[in-house]
Amino acid sequence: MVKVSVIIPCYNLGEFIDEAVDSVFESTFRDFEIIIVNDGSTDELTNEKLNNYNKPHVKVITTKNQGVCAARNTAIANSTGIYILPLDADDRIADTYIEKAVRILDIQNNIGIVYPEVEFFGENGAWDIEEFTMKKMLLTNLIVVSGMYRKEDYIKTAGYDINLKEGFEDWDFWLSMLELGGKVYRIPEKLFYYRLRDVSRNSSIDPVKLNVLRRKIIKKHIDLYLQYLPDSISLLEQVQGLNAYKKSFIDIKNSLDYKIGRILLIPFRKIKSIFVR
Repeated sequence: MVKVSVIIPCYNLGEFIDEAVDSVFESTFRDFEIIIVNDGSTDELTNEKLNNYNKPHVKVITTKNQGVCAARNTAIANSTGIYILPLDADDRIADTYIEKAVRILDIQNNIGIVYPEVEFFGENGAWDIEEFTMKKMLLTNLIVVSGMYRKEDYIKTAGYDINLKEGFEDWDFWLSMLELGGKVYRIPEKLFYYRLRDVSRNSSIDPVKLNVLRRKIIKKHIDLYLQYLPDSISLLEQVQGLNAYKKSFIDIKNSLDYKIGRILLIPFRKIKSIFVR
């Protein structure tokens, strides 16, 4: 058993994998293992590299292509760490990140997720992540993919949702973790290095599919939305200008699965919703 399991899904990202792995090896915290899941890569470079990957503390698992969620779940199922640190194959972490995150989780049992601020590299761009609040988190994901958490908490969830193959899987998983009642701690340092590339799933999703995905998130975590956003429709429209949320909540109202009592829609621009369970 080790303290930290770093899980790295990899699909056709062999050109970057060494940077990700080496950033872990450079860590000031040494009690770790790295589990790479080759998620059915079709790229010759990636397969050749991972088929012959012989580095200490690294385990490579090869599977058919199932998507990043299934790859993470597979890695965690084969992990021995107390804490889990997801790391995408094209990103990096700072050398002190694991040490600082472990220290927080070791001392503060009420903390469920620890994550750092972000520094970008690669293509031009910026990601100004707001300070965490539950209400803001219900509107958009505020926690980077490489947040650290306890494996025992992961086991209490359904894991990463393999049905979310088009995006929002990180947001969905963090909401599942937050449903357990743990607190969130953001380390006020840029200890996670996020590679900006021209192609990303979330940026390429068309608006219609985007709203379908958002509706899935709302329905799946409806109890959180009802608890923290009792005036959810008007708040979501006000903050993000997403009129489609009105339809999302009507869909939820009609859902037999969630059996939400009623949603009263008052005229646009002054919408108020009353949820009765």
